[in-house]
Amino acid sequence: MTDASRRSFLGAGALLPLAASAAAADRHAAEPIERDLLRYVGFGNKRAGGPGDMACGAWLAGELERAGYAVERQSFEVPFFDASAATLASGSKAAAVYPQPIVVPTGPGGVSGPLVRVDAAGRAATSLAGAIALVDLSFARWSSMLAKHARGPIEAAFAGGARAAVAITNGPTGQVIALNTDGRKPMFGGPVALLAPADADPFLAAAMQRTEARLTIDGKGGRRPAFNLVGRIDRGKGRWLAISTPRSGWFGCAAERGPGVAAWLDLARWAAGAMPDHDLAFICNTGHEYEYLGAAEAMKRIAPPPAATRFWLHIGANVAARDWHEIPGHVAPLPSVDPQRFLSLSPELLPLARALFAGQAGYEAPVSSAALSAGELDEVIKAGYAPAAGVFGIHRYHHVADDDERCLNLPATVAAAQGFRRLVAAVAGGSS
Repeated sequence: MTDASRRSFLGAGALLPLAASAAAADRHAAEPIERDLLRYVGFGNKRAGGPGDMACGAWLAGELERAGYAVERQSFEVPFFDASAATLASGSKAAAVYPQPIVVPTGPGGVSGPLVRVDAAGRAATSLAGAIALVDLSFARWSSMLAKHARGPIEAAFAGGARAAVAITNGPTGQVIALNTDGRKPMFGGPVALLAPADADPFLAAAMQRTEARLTIDGKGGRRPAFNLVGRIDRGKGRWLAISTPRSGWFGCAAERGPGVAAWLDLARWAAGAMPDHDLAFICNTGHEYEYLGAAEAMKRIAPPPAATRFWLHIGANVAARDWHEIPGHVAPLPSVDPQRFLSLSPELLPLARALFAGQAGYEAPVSSAALSAGELDEVIKAGYAPAAGVFGIHRYHHVADDDERCLNLPATVAAAQGFRRLVAAVAGGSS
């Protein structure tokens, strides 16, 4: 991180509310969280098992050890694909595409056929036999290919005889939105790629005429090692507090993951001294983008037993991302936090959460996990941990390449971390 980029980050408004109203104690609380946010961003691409993810995991393990935790790594394998070619071409037009994992490559020669538009309901105006389906997804803040409205029209295209599919990920940025996927096998019977809405118009026009096109997805893929980690302080109390967060994702994941990682570290350093009557397990998973592959692996070996766990808090996506003003053809940063974030808890914790998170947009209206749960919190609940709580959400730049430090909101991250401290202390019966 250069001095110039640091000034750009701070100058974008990240610290304005703190500078205007926070006491010295608040500034003291913000400094380590700010350092952790910027350190996380600095690891670059966080795809599971890649250099950024592995280096980030090693850093987090070291931080836990310095805070007094005994650290264990859990190794497993995740899919990967390094593309050497990923393009859609028709006539004189060509655009980069994003190969949808687990990737089914076309080989260097690509796959050819007429372009045929498939609408968000999976309908095509003409035959899909031998075609490349151009799937025009509905507008959304997309996150996962397992969502019915993303998966369904692509499945319909292959059922109709398409040789390949290219999905337009229509969303709030105009960029490709990478989509989580099954981490065990390809989801579709042929090559699938994602296309940025900003690049789609020429191909939608070509699809109206069934113009010939070529999709090329080539590269090297397979499976590679990755690791979860857990830091434990086992005092023999038989009452575990489990705090978890994922660290991996498709791109740099600054606001998708950074605030969660920073809050998780803040809790780990605090809990080591503040929770003397409990055993502590701080779990960090990779492989999140492969439909929570790492979380499922963690439950098999490194998680504490449900019967001995007093409380599990999972800190997921969009803990505290910047919100933006929309201006035609332009967005402008706001000092406020993106409110599309959810705090989901065991029903008996709802009154407590309403009091502790009052004034925090999104979190101030907690929901019962019996009514709404998502992400890795699902894995926690399915494994039988109760009471449990988790946060999740989809900010504007979720799963796109521009989720960088401009999307961070330091004051909201600090406020969330302080709220998590109060929640853990209250549920555990300790003091904050």
